[in-house]
Amino acid sequence: MMKTNLKNRQNRLLKWVAKGLKYFLLALLGCAIAFVVSHVFNAVLIIKILQSPELWTLFLRIAVFLFCLFVIAMMIESWG
Repeated sequence: MMKTNLKNRQNRLLKWVAKGLKYFLLALLGCAIAFVVSHVFNAVLIIKILQSPELWTLFLRIAVFLFCLFVIAMMIESWG
């Protein structure tokens, strides 16, 4: 077995961002599936909710927040 002097330092912020990105993308996939199913069954109320600007503004804000956290985590990672 080869021994190295590298330490396994993992950035907690980077882990949190990865987990947040995973759940954000799962939420987007869930909305896409709900949109397709509601189109098939002609559920107009659900379609209107999924097409509302407030929902997409919320998703956009979450995406920008996750991107900013990712940039901060990358800067911290490259600093040390």
